Amino acid sequence: MPHITIKTYPGVTEEQKQKLTQAIINDVITITGKNEAAISIDIIEVPENEWMEKVYDPNIKPNLDRLYKKPGY
Repeated sequence: MPHITIKTYPGVTEEQKQKLTQAIINDVITITGKNEAAISIDIIEVPENEWMEKVYDPNIKPNLDRLYKKPGY
């Protein structure tokens, strides 16, 4: 706990992915008190022209009522 999946457009560098991953790990540990060994993070790149079909329609739109941060588009 937890497993975190991040979906993003391509173009995020490996260094940015590593920094983002470490920042999320640090915050999860600080906020939840969980051990780093319990945290897993996956970063998936989705082309912009496929975002609506592969991310918004199946993952965001049907779950708007439970999202803690909703998109502004």
